[in-house]
Amino acid sequence: MKKIILSLAMVSFLWSCTSTQNVTSTKNEVDVTIDLVNVKDDKVMVTITTPTFTTETTSFHIPKTVPGTYSEDDYGRFVEQVKAFDAKGNVLKVAKTDENSYTISEATKLAKITYLVNDSFDTEGGAGFGESEDIFSPSGTNINAGVNFMLNTHGFIGYFKGKEETPYKLTVKHPANLLGVSAMIDADNSDTSDVFVMPKYASLVEMPIMYSKPDYTSFMVDDMEIIISVYSPTGKYTAKQITPNMETMMKAQKRFLGPIDSTKKYAILLYLSDVAAKDAKGFGALEHPTSTVVVMPEVMGLEMLQEQLKDVVSHEFFHIVTPLTIHSNEIQNFDFNKPEMSEHLWMYEGVTEYFANLFQVNQGLIDEAAFYERMAGKIAQSRQMNDNMSFTKMSKNVLNPPYKEQYLNVYLKGALIAMCMDIIIRENSNGKKGILNLMQELSKEYGTTKAFKDEELFGKITALTYPAVGEFLNKHVAGETPIPYEQYFAKMGVSETTIEVAGNPFLKGQTQPYITVDPNTKEIMILPEIELNSFMTTLGLKNNDKILAINETAYNLDNIYDMIMASMNWKDGEAITVKIKRDGKEQTVKGKIVMPKEKQDGYQSTDDTKKTIREAWLRG
Repeated sequence: MKKIILSLAMVSFLWSCTSTQNVTSTKNEVDVTIDLVNVKDDKVMVTITTPTFTTETTSFHIPKTVPGTYSEDDYGRFVEQVKAFDAKGNVLKVAKTDENSYTISEATKLAKITYLVNDSFDTEGGAGFGESEDIFSPSGTNINAGVNFMLNTHGFIGYFKGKEETPYKLTVKHPANLLGVSAMIDADNSDTSDVFVMPKYASLVEMPIMYSKPDYTSFMVDDMEIIISVYSPTGKYTAKQITPNMETMMKAQKRFLGPIDSTKKYAILLYLSDVAAKDAKGFGALEHPTSTVVVMPEVMGLEMLQEQLKDVVSHEFFHIVTPLTIHSNEIQNFDFNKPEMSEHLWMYEGVTEYFANLFQVNQGLIDEAAFYERMAGKIAQSRQMNDNMSFTKMSKNVLNPPYKEQYLNVYLKGALIAMCMDIIIRENSNGKKGILNLMQELSKEYGTTKAFKDEELFGKITALTYPAVGEFLNKHVAGETPIPYEQYFAKMGVSETTIEVAGNPFLKGQTQPYITVDPNTKEIMILPEIELNSFMTTLGLKNNDKILAINETAYNLDNIYDMIMASMNWKDGEAITVKIKRDGKEQTVKGKIVMPKEKQDGYQSTDDTKKTIREAWLRG
């Protein structure tokens, strides 16, 4: 995923050169126009003025998959009415060959193609990753005429086989009241038209654009400009509200990273979803070299939203290190319709996720205990997956069963792999170096324009670090031996213990529900046989009670998600009123909130003889 932002001067130069070409001469540019003004039936028209072809046929493709998603999503299923024309407007034959591909006859005469694009947000059911055909929302598209357009460009723009390296000029026609925010430079000063020029298709599809009523902020992190654009359907949140926390976080990230840097401009596009409507249901983010698309539910409280953004955006920003800088040939030469996966998701997602947690304790955003709690949580969750599966084998085959079902482990065990490597390096260097130093060395060795071979990475890492690191990688990452985490924690003077963590009033362990729904009435009911938590017992709630309303807000199946999300913002001691139905009779219960606590396996520092190396590990 190597990308370049062209300078304004270069954009203007390329534009002027191409715009003056004679239509009868050879054309080596793909001109794309997306019309966001004349939207019909929730569909957007895309027009492509094609480059010159010398073959009798050509193939046109919409991506099957895109970098960073690790799934085959078939974006072509949202495209319809593909038509081809010669310079005189005569129709040329188009044959659909698969869900994402078309063959166009008489390609030497081809001058233009048109097609309609529907959006993916409207189709989401919210079943979760791997449970449905939903497009992961941050990689999806939204068409809400006159209000919001999420242009993940791979969902709107295709490519011609053999012309992937051809320059692209994208023109977006949009309502004057909507502002398009992107890491790209707009070469058109018009209020109703934006023009972007990129050197090739792979560069363009790494450049999302969000159009909405202007709501953005910007700030500098050293010499890097950060832009935050927010779409909130009810206006509940603004860019100004979330910017202070984001600025604090990203400055801390930059201090943590040190010399690693590959961009001067970074755009954060935050889409807040209306979960009660046909809208995005997949929450999280998708990284790009100079931006990230983030989707979160608008119903979240501000404090929780800020906490989620801190974790999610920091993860995506750290992707600047890998795979956006350090990556294999499979990433460098990504095939959008016949993708080859790399063996090293443990690094692309795992190191990134580990950094997203480590930097917070390193920079004082969380304390040591919170860091251990996070790692303990990842250990517990990863052990629920296949802990004996080779991680490199899973990564290489992640698009196919049974490896596909293990994908989420890249964020769990992947981060733990990085943690153990960090500990090994700290131990062998007497605290002087860690995995960040390794990533800095790898970025010097490879960088954005030079890829590594999958099979050579372990050897390179071992040469840059210690034999013990290579032994760990071969045994626990390429091999099938589970990692004895307690042994690695012990190297830093950290021992296993039982810890108490915050729980949720309606979910035990964040996964097992205390409640269900009556399918006949849609009423929310406390399960009949479950052991009640402190929240429920303090209020005098009982098994089989039906929860009708909380603090005068009515709840049922239709908005149960809102109730659970609201509960995540509750604090001990706050007043609460619950309207219930017990034995067919309605009554109101009033009291104070007591948030439940849960015990789980965890870790704490116990050996002060290793305090110095532990401090080097956690705080650098």
